[in-house]
Order: sequence, then C-alpha cells, then structure tokens
Amino acid sequence: MHLFLALLLIAGTFLLRDNVSASAADLRIAIASEPTSLDPHFHNLTPNNSMASHIFDSLVIRDERHRLKPGLAVSWKPIDKTTWEFKLRKNVKFHDGSPFTADDVIFSFARAPEVPNSPSSLATFTKGKTFSKIDPHTIQIKTEHPHPLMPIDMSRVPIVSKKHGEGAKTEDYNSGKAMFGTGPFVMSEFVPGDRIILTRNTDYWGGSPVWDRVIFKPISSSPARLSALLAGDVDLIDNVPTANIAGLKNNDRIELFQIPSSRVIYFHMDQFRDSTPFIRSKSGDQIANPLKKLKVRKALSMAIDRDAIVSRIMEGVAVKAGQLLPKGFFGRSGKLKPVEFDPEGAKKLLAEAGYGDGFALTLHGPNDRYINDAKIVEAVAQMFTRIGLDVTVETMTRSVYFRRATRGGPGNLPEFSFFLVGWGSGTGEASHTLKSLLHTYDKDRGFGAVNRGRYSNPELDKLIQEALSTVDETKREKLLEKATEIAIEDVGLIPLHYQVNTWAARKGFYYRARIDNYTNAHSVSKTKD
Repeated sequence: MHLFLALLLIAGTFLLRDNVSASAADLRIAIASEPTSLDPHFHNLTPNNSMASHIFDSLVIRDERHRLKPGLAVSWKPIDKTTWEFKLRKNVKFHDGSPFTADDVIFSFARAPEVPNSPSSLATFTKGKTFSKIDPHTIQIKTEHPHPLMPIDMSRVPIVSKKHGEGAKTEDYNSGKAMFGTGPFVMSEFVPGDRIILTRNTDYWGGSPVWDRVIFKPISSSPARLSALLAGDVDLIDNVPTANIAGLKNNDRIELFQIPSSRVIYFHMDQFRDSTPFIRSKSGDQIANPLKKLKVRKALSMAIDRDAIVSRIMEGVAVKAGQLLPKGFFGRSGKLKPVEFDPEGAKKLLAEAGYGDGFALTLHGPNDRYINDAKIVEAVAQMFTRIGLDVTVETMTRSVYFRRATRGGPGNLPEFSFFLVGWGSGTGEASHTLKSLLHTYDKDRGFGAVNRGRYSNPELDKLIQEALSTVDETKREKLLEKATEIAIEDVGLIPLHYQVNTWAARKGFYYRARIDNYTNAHSVSKTKD
C-alpha cells in the first residue's frame, strides 16, 4: 500500500475513534456528502433531504422504491377537479411534546419556498397551491388546474413546528434551537464537518426506532470512508468507491447493497446571456455566447465519450444516459438514445456554427457531491480539447459550488457557463425533472427552480404545464414523453449517465437500497427483510 494512502486511512480511523464513543445499540454511518444545512427547507439537495427525513416527517412518505405511504396524513383524496383533502394523523407530537395539527402543515408550506439565500428551494412543490384548515386534523388544497401529482408533492416538504419555526432562521435549525420535528429521531448534536448525532424518539408515532443513537460521520474522501468500514469504525458507508466494488464483493466481512438510481448526471449550459462569463475567444476576447446556438450544443454533446466515462471513470457502475430518466420510469421516451461519440462530427458542427477555430471554455463542477464528479469534469475537458477548444477546469466543494451555480453571478443570477450537476426525480417520473430543470424559470410560479442554464422553450413549457394538469395517466404519459423529446433534441441540457447507488455494510448489517440515494438509519437493520 502506498504510504500516503496508509496514512490517510489511519487518520480517518483515529478521527472516528477520538470524537465519539459508540455502544452496541448505536449505528455508525459514514456519509460522502454532509448536508449543507439542517434546516429542512433550506436546500433541495439529496444529503439535506435524507438527513431531514430522520427528524421531520412529511404528509406522505415514500419508501425505498418511491411507493407512497401514509405519513402525517392517514388518507387523501380529490374532492373535485381542483381540490384535494388530506386527513391528518391524530395524537402525533413534536419532539418537545407539543401536538401536531393542521396549523403546522399550513405554516410549513408557507415557509418552505421563502427561506432566505436558499441555493435550491422547495418552491416547485408549493407554488400554485392554496391551503385551508377545515379542522385541526383536516386540510384542503386548491389549485388553479387539476393537479394529479398532489400526493407526490406532499411527500417532498418536511413539516416543521409552527411554535418553534415562526421567526426562526436557518441558523436556528443548525444550532438546534428550532429543530423540533415529529420524526423517528431527535437531533442531539451537530458539529459541521465532523459529526451529526441523532437519538431515538421513543414516542414516535410509527414505532420506536431500532437504534438508540445514530452517529453520522461526514468523510468525503472515498479511501478514508472505505477504510473506516474495513476497520470496523463505522457500520455502513454510502457512495462506495466504484474502483473497490468488485473487490468488496469477494470480501466475506462486507455486505453490498445496490439499486439503479433515478439520478442523472448532466451538464447545464448558460443559454440566457448574450455573452457568458466563462467563454472567450482563444485570444481572451469577449465573444457572443456560442451555447445559444443549437449546433454548438449538439457538437459538445457529440464530443463526449459516454462509454469511456461509464467504463473507465465509473468502473462500469453506471448506465449511459440519453434523456432524463432511465428505463422503467413514467414519462420516459422510448425514442431517445444516448448521443454517439463522434468528435469529427462535432468539429463539423462547430465549423457550421461559425466556431471552426474553437473557443476558450471553463468547465465547473463539484468535487465532493457526486460519484467521481471531479474526474468526470476533467475527462470531459480532455474530450473537448480534442475538438479544438481551449479548456480550463475548476472544481470546488459543494457548499461553495451550488451557491455560485445558483446565484453567484451579478444580480444573483447563475454564475457558470458550462457546469456539471446531478438530479434525481423527486416524483419518480418525468414531470418533476422537466418542471425543475427545463421549464422557463419563473420563481413566482415555482417553475424552473433549478434551471441554472435558464433554458427556455415556450412549446416545452406548454407541454409540461398541460401534463401537470392532466389526470388521465395515458394522456399525461404521452405529454411527458413528447416534452422529454423536445428538451433533449433541443439540447436543453446534456445528459451523461445514471448513477447506480451502492452502500456497503459490515457483515450482520442490512440496508434497504433506495433509488433516491437517501442514506437512512431507519432503512438499516440487523436482519434481512
């Protein structure tokens, strides 16, 4: 073993042992990505949403395969074309002992889209909905048009305590001052960059959890995270390094748990500025934004060798993508296929678009959020170099990256020109992804909440909106398929691959693998399901 790697592994092990002692009733989990905040409404990001699900409940709960189950609502039904009614669970208490009522639901949905400085808000699930309290345990939700996805939307917004949430800022949740949910665990300690400790909620309405205490340890380094597992210092790790999966399958002390993901890794592009900040001529002069030209966008997609990314960088633990969702998901088009690698064809398209001599481009990406994210950006930079571009790479930690990608530019606009992102459908079908990533940005209506490239296509917008108000499943599926085809053929974004989610645990621990990539303590047991 190389000396550097050995020292890194030893350091990770002692770091775990020094900070927290564990008992037999504790569960120790090493996570690759720490939440950017414990405020459950601050950032619509998988690590944040996953952590929030331990402490807070939503009206509707999704299991590991996105099947809907009663949560804080015991039942729901449409009572007319534009009104849904939800019956709330009685005798539920927040962690401080105060009762859960309809007032907490209405407060939570009013707060969720309005959290200051949110890099990616929950507005897509809240906008266009009017909440009414019928009685302490009944609410009705009205929309302007029929909204068939209401139960799914209700699974996406954590319910916070109105008593503790009124006037509370994100800092009050991070400090614990406002951290009172109805979930299976209570927040005990949060030391950013070091640990999050949760304790069992013995009064949980869904039954007392198996674990007395859960210790989450953020370890962004893949070798150190794996080392902690092999040394027995943690019981479970997520985002298992792709290079180690084959070897771990032959380790009789380790269990692996895998499931194909709904997460697509893709590039967003600045398609709204006439001159984009990170593209210049090769001599450094400002030029018209080439990404506004379809032939340029197509050329860049053709220049990417997706097979090489999947086989070499992802070690085969991924599926190359030609659209927003993999096989088996509602609204996915059967006509679209991954773009074939064709560097000569890409050069030809660039020349036809007026960029035969290329241009200078900076690629941006996170280096601690997605599996092999920085390596992917570096590989694509090399591929773009082969078609005549001068390419620079800049990667950074996710907490800085998403802020800049969302509102780091002048006027709080997205900063980057061409940048790597990942997205997992929150609904398990195409409408959520289309609405969030590709609909024209409209903050007031909750459309395009994470359309950081500000792509805009009126025809696509019309199809998305029609699908969102179509109750008939067959008609809605066709609308979503057509919308997907328009977005991909117009290269609103460039899909690369779908992740395969992988967890590893010590022998005797079992994890119910989730398509949403949540790492949940309540999905861990000591018996096989």
